[in-house]
Amino acid sequence: MVLVTRWILNFMLVSGVLVFVSLPFLLQYAGDHYAPIIKEHYVLYLIVYLISGVMGIIIVYCLRKMIGTVIRRNCFVDENVRELNIMGMSGCVITVTFLIKEILAWTAAGIVIVIVFFIAALFSFVLAGVFAEAVRYKKENDLTI
Repeated sequence: MVLVTRWILNFMLVSGVLVFVSLPFLLQYAGDHYAPIIKEHYVLYLIVYLISGVMGIIIVYCLRKMIGTVIRRNCFVDENVRELNIMGMSGCVITVTFLIKEILAWTAAGIVIVIVFFIAALFSFVLAGVFAEAVRYKKENDLTI
């Protein structure tokens, strides 16, 4: 299952970069054919999705690094605490970015994104704390052997 997860993360990273690069064209198309609000606020949406896209790619990259430690059966390490904190900060950036977007161009979906990424950021920070304690316990046990 871990290898499947790693493959999915690799796919998400590559496809995320491709979507990021094509974002100006995709937004233009979406504004022309599906959602007129995007066309009305094209620059705002472009900035919001570019910032969020970078943060999303960072989150997937961090998960990809963490899955490597799981594969090596050494997941309670300081690097994973760092990755979880980076993911939490990235989630906070997405939350704030969409909060600003919601002030300027409100959508119900935007509010859902704010809530989801705020909870994800909190989850990442709590998990980072749990991992930090696990690393500390592991180091203590390694010293006693």
